[in-house]
Formats: sequence, structure tokens, C-alpha cells
Amino acid sequence: MGMNHASRTARAARVGSLSALLAALLVGGQSAATATPHPTSPAPTPTTVATSLQPWAVGDICYGALPSQAHDTLDLIEQGGPYPYPQDGGVFQNREGLLPSQPTGYYHEYTVETPGIDHRGARRVVTGDSSQEDYYTSDHYESFDLIDYGC
Repeated sequence: MGMNHASRTARAARVGSLSALLAALLVGGQSAATATPHPTSPAPTPTTVATSLQPWAVGDICYGALPSQAHDTLDLIEQGGPYPYPQDGGVFQNREGLLPSQPTGYYHEYTVETPGIDHRGARRVVTGDSSQEDYYTSDHYESFDLIDYGC
């Protein structure tokens, strides 16, 4: 019924090993005994973990680096129109899931004119409800840049 000294020692060693492995995984990945150095691999960071969990394709762009037509669109948004296309000001659904998740109606899209073409083209400004939460996309929602008004 009872455990002898050897059984207790073996069980304690297994429990200790499992606890050490679990602690190593929770604290920093691989245990030191199994880790192999990878000098070209960057150490994981909280940012790396966050972006791997939420695959947003959002960078940033300085207001001054935007094409002049984007400035024109932002001016029209500030004035409340009139807009060149009937779709401008419509709800942007964020179907691509690249922008932070918000309720439907939070984002609105506006055309950024592209010189030399006779249709809407791929460039847009997407606005959020927060002040100065404006995103620019030059590739029809494949990626977004948050507009930085401070540079």
C-alpha cells in the first residue's frame, strides 16, 4: 500500500523535473538544457508575440509623406464633403480584419483620387470614430498606415 523510499524518490524526481520544465516554458521558452543558440534569430519580444497573435497589417505614415490627393480627401472629410464618389463616407466593414476590431459603423471609407485614371482606383482613407484615427491604404485594403499628424 505505502510507497517505499525508492518509489517516493523517483516520483519526487519526476514531479520536480516536470515542474522545472513547466516553469521554464512559462518564463522563457525552452529550458536551458535543451536550448540551442541561434545567433541570427532575434529573441522573442512582447511585440513579436502580440503581432503573431493579431496579424494586423498596420504601419504608420507621416501626414507630410501622404500624396497631395490624400490631403485633399482629408480636407473634404474635415469639411463634411462634398465627396467625388457616392460610396465616400460609407461604412467600412473591415472584412480583411487588418484594423483593430470595432463594431460595425465605427470605420468609414473615402476615395483618394489617383491622377490619370477614370475610376476610383485603389487608394483610400479609412477613418475611425476616435479623433485623428485615420488610416491610409494605397493598395485597396491589403495594408494600412495610421496617419501620424505629429510629423
